[in-house]
Amino acid sequence: MVFLGPNGSGKTTCIRMMCGLLTPDSGNGSCLGFDILHETSSIKQRIGYMMKKFSFWEDLTIKENLACIARLYEMKNRKDVVNQALEHLKLQGRANQLTGSLSGGWKQRLTLAACMLHKPELLLLDEPAAGVDPTARRDFWDELHALADQGISVLVSTHYMDEAERCHKLAYIAYGKLLATGTSAEIIASQNLNTLAVYGDNLNTFAKKVEKNQV
Repeated sequence: MVFLGPNGSGKTTCIRMMCGLLTPDSGNGSCLGFDILHETSSIKQRIGYMMKKFSFWEDLTIKENLACIARLYEMKNRKDVVNQALEHLKLQGRANQLTGSLSGGWKQRLTLAACMLHKPELLLLDEPAAGVDPTARRDFWDELHALADQGISVLVSTHYMDEAERCHKLAYIAYGKLLATGTSAEIIASQNLNTLAVYGDNLNTFAKKVEKNQV
């Protein structure tokens, strides 16, 4: 599923409330059947959360970062868990590379590996493909589909329409309100939307005329 909406629409706030990182001013809610107000510790043990901003220790290697996360979750057989994560996300060749020297795409892979260490039931990913090149972005989405095929629920926030169309269900949010839900085809059909494509020369001039209602 995807939260789709413009910047400032409330996507990140909603995800943080689901994680138990923010407390709602009013109302109630649940995540994986647990109350987001009173059972946040149970939620955090069962989800993987990927923030927009990279937040790992840049003076540690990939392997050291993953080991720290495994220790925070008090996991047994931490060495085996870390090695499995490195293999699954194809990070073995960079395991001893300092995180601060990684490109955006490799930082993205590290973050996803850390999210998956404790085998969560639900992944909450806040604009995970922002700032990475097209190839890394495509590979990342292929990995998300593979995880979904394994039975892991995935909720992604984005403001990119092409990413939203890759998800089974959409929730369109704007100004802090849920405006529409369904598949991309269902939402388009319910809004009676039409698409007009214009081709030719001097399109910039044409666009300015459209803005001024001169066409």
